Amino acid sequence: MMRRICVLFVALLTLTGCGFAGAGGGGGKGESITVAVVSNPQMQDMQELIGRFHEEHPGIDVRFVSLPENESRQKTAESVSTGSGEFDVVMISNYETPIWARNGWLRNLGPDIARTPGYDQQDFVPTVRKALSYQGNMYSVPFYGESSFLMYRKDLFAKKGLVMPPNPSWQQVAALAAKLNDPGSDTAGICLRGLPGWGELMAPLSTVINTFGGRWFDPKWRAQLESPQVREAVRFYVDLLRKYGEPGAAAAGFTQCLNNFAAGNSAMWYDSTSAVSTLEDPKSSKVAGKVGYVAAPVQRHPGTGWLYSWSLGIPKTSEHADAAWKFVSWATSKHYIGEVGKTLGWSRVPPASRLSTYERPGYRKLAGAFAKPTLDAINSPTIEHPTAKPVPYTGGQFVDIPEFIDLGTRVSQQLSAAIAGQKSVDDALAQSQEYAATVGASYGGR
Repeated sequence: MMRRICVLFVALLTLTGCGFAGAGGGGGKGESITVAVVSNPQMQDMQELIGRFHEEHPGIDVRFVSLPENESRQKTAESVSTGSGEFDVVMISNYETPIWARNGWLRNLGPDIARTPGYDQQDFVPTVRKALSYQGNMYSVPFYGESSFLMYRKDLFAKKGLVMPPNPSWQQVAALAAKLNDPGSDTAGICLRGLPGWGELMAPLSTVINTFGGRWFDPKWRAQLESPQVREAVRFYVDLLRKYGEPGAAAAGFTQCLNNFAAGNSAMWYDSTSAVSTLEDPKSSKVAGKVGYVAAPVQRHPGTGWLYSWSLGIPKTSEHADAAWKFVSWATSKHYIGEVGKTLGWSRVPPASRLSTYERPGYRKLAGAFAKPTLDAINSPTIEHPTAKPVPYTGGQFVDIPEFIDLGTRVSQQLSAAIAGQKSVDDALAQSQEYAATVGASYGGR
């Protein structure tokens, strides 16, 4: 299994070329660490505030390597799985953390946490802390946590005389999208991800499949991607995007939808709870103060959201583990959250990593519209039982096996092609079924 995993991660690099987008640290002249991060807004804020870290640790230089999400996943997977040692800190998620910990690729952070005064592991949101643990120890710590919910423009709803249900069904969402879609005013009824990637398109679409009663595999690891439930879910998602979605949906990932919605070009958006940091910042959003938040839409199965955390881990191969931990503990501390709030604004605070964030007066004043929906979403996903029928895996928006990086990516390419109108949903699912059957066979599914 170990050899198969290593070969898999290396093979992924043939799917997409990777380029560096580095940023120098500019701190002291002593020890230097290299930190791989995803180029999302909160991570850009981290780089903006790195001077604060250098003030506290003048002997540590920090060099950031910032990449788009898909490229970052591939680059860090290759680096860590092959033991290259090029990164001292990697930004990973609750998908990679337990798998990489089991393979011995990550440093056990339990002892580091225990010797760091005031770090307070118990302050992490419990579901997130558990998701980043292996055999009772944390192997990465959360920079921010997220689930998914539905965001909508309260002003557009009021203008049309529409009411958003607190727990909408997907059929209700589709009906609302039809009424709100206004291409003449550059306003789409809804924005949804269509960009290929196991962590892009497949994140929201997997939750739609789950709530429609579909699943990736049955308990015997037999592929189920041509089941009636999966077919219904995918057709619904594709039709919704093609009728009422944003232009160029097949090339839109989280960042594109974030920019689209923040610019006022969509009436609804189903995606990550982390989006609030940008949407509620008047400096980056035209819709700040105009957005409502409700639970992830449902169809049949109630546990429809996802659970995800961008977190920081230290590869076993790092030769600067102590310096790396000083950076990691700074970037995931209560102190850092306070620095973001005071320096950049409370809307920019990394959400849903620490419970104490929601007790800060500045954040509570800002977060009245989204604090409770965010925490409710984080605490609600049933990742141990993500579907209506039994499955041999866990994970709301992924399957917790190493092969899912490749499988999810390949399936997403097929389904993105359906969104683009390049192939039918039936043809896309037929090819996807073949990919899944090959993976399932390695676990005994025939």
